[in-house]
Amino acid sequence: MTLRLLGTTSEEGDCPTLYEIEGTDEILVQGDRETTPEHLAQLRDVKPSESFVRVPRSLLARYAPQAAAPELQPFASITHLFREFRHTAWRLETRRGYASDLKSPNWPKFQAGESFGFNPDSAWHANVRAQTEAGKRFERVRLVDEPMTEGQRFLLATGQGAVAAGEDIRNLTRSHAEQLRLPDFDFWVFDSRIVARFAFDENNATLGVYVTEDPAEVLAACQARDAAWHRAVPTREFAERVRSTV
Repeated sequence: MTLRLLGTTSEEGDCPTLYEIEGTDEILVQGDRETTPEHLAQLRDVKPSESFVRVPRSLLARYAPQAAAPELQPFASITHLFREFRHTAWRLETRRGYASDLKSPNWPKFQAGESFGFNPDSAWHANVRAQTEAGKRFERVRLVDEPMTEGQRFLLATGQGAVAAGEDIRNLTRSHAEQLRLPDFDFWVFDSRIVARFAFDENNATLGVYVTEDPAEVLAACQARDAAWHRAVPTREFAERVRSTV
């Protein structure tokens, strides 16, 4: 089962930390082991398999989930949010490639080194244009490796169409993301209120999304957004940097 980082109050990345064990209602706690004999003697109903750790109250106050674990939903269940959000739709992309891109008609052209255009009237571009013209913001940060994977280079190329439609897409190296301690999973956050976290299979195909308004998850998503946004480089500028190093 996969562990998902919920949050940490450590400055140096050692401990304490909370993780969710995905697919369960269980939380894994990382902290200093309790060794005080007086404390251990007062614990009740201890099983041989159990151990005990200390964590600061602030860790639980900030990151402990306050609602039941959300169930996996089809991505189609959130498509209405891309029209109905009121202020900002923000995405973090963390993967090295996406199965959906392999189905794009531009993928074989990209692999062959051929140029390709963008369809400004596609459903996605049309909606981005409509929402941004209404004063809303579509934004995303894409993590990129050094060197970039083929999937990341494809997204950089195709992202120009979304930028032209009004989406603000920025790029951040994975090394910088690790320094900022960003999450290692993809999500959308709508209006700093709703988080839709992606689930993928081993082939980078979307299995669905976990949708929640849990204040702890929303807070963590907003903190990641704020940390990533000001370090990330706008798509056109980043593309120029990439071209200058080729």
